Amino acid sequence: MAKSYWKRAFPVYLMILPGLLFFIVFKYIPMVGISIAFMAYSPFDGIGGSEWVGLRHFHRLFAEGDFLTLLRNTLMLNLFDVLFFFPAPLLVALLLNEIKAKRFKAAVQTILYAPNFISWVVIVGITILLFATGSGGINQLLAGWGFERLELMTDPSYFRWVWLLQNVWQGAGWGAIIFLAALAAVDPLLYEAAAIDGANRWRMLWHIALPALRSVIVVLLVLRMGHVMDLGFEHIFLLQNSMNQGVSEVFETFVYKVGMTQGDYSYSTAVGLFKSIVGLIMVLFVNRLAKQTGQEGVF
Repeated sequence: MAKSYWKRAFPVYLMILPGLLFFIVFKYIPMVGISIAFMAYSPFDGIGGSEWVGLRHFHRLFAEGDFLTLLRNTLMLNLFDVLFFFPAPLLVALLLNEIKAKRFKAAVQTILYAPNFISWVVIVGITILLFATGSGGINQLLAGWGFERLELMTDPSYFRWVWLLQNVWQGAGWGAIIFLAALAAVDPLLYEAAAIDGANRWRMLWHIALPALRSVIVVLLVLRMGHVMDLGFEHIFLLQNSMNQGVSEVFETFVYKVGMTQGDYSYSTAVGLFKSIVGLIMVLFVNRLAKQTGQEGVF
């Protein structure tokens, strides 16, 4: 019995093997480096020769005067992300689903997907060229017409909105793909039956399309909560400057500056571990909350 089972299952396990090796080599083995967070790590002594200091770096993190600022900035950007960016792909998918002309729909999808393939370096670079205080093209036009310049790159009050709008522009179209796939699985007979009963497009959207997306929305929200401390280093770092640092300094940029520019590897690892633990707790909490409300959750 066992021999026949392995004979049938061997091709399946063989297909799983590359993915399993990837996680072992690039995800699990590097977790040995977490121990650096509990050491006074020195690259010359290595992990085996560095002194153990216990929770000293975590005490330092919570005692830092910048901790509350980092936490506030990170949570504020995440709040913007969940309230405005997370629903954006859903809205795009619902609107695309209402387009019946196939060629027009394909053209709109192509236009919306294209920004996903543009790097943050290019996006932020274009923004700086357009809105730089002195030499920005749009600011020069505004000044020439007698209007005040838009200090998008230097005024801290604009930073979160610029970050959010760039995220929406780049990711809303691409993020809509998974919602469109779920909508494609809806039985067309449901729409036909609703039309016969006199339902308009809004009623169909509310009672057919949205319920079909409920499980997908819950799963994506649970997974998003795992990145509550992870906002994407590159984008924020490129937008950051000395003028807006008070609202743009988050844990990711802080880890980079402490670890890479100051060489304090142990402290930066401790900060990174703190981020990961918070993300894990949020995933477990939101997943449990989803199950208590009758949803399937992720696990």
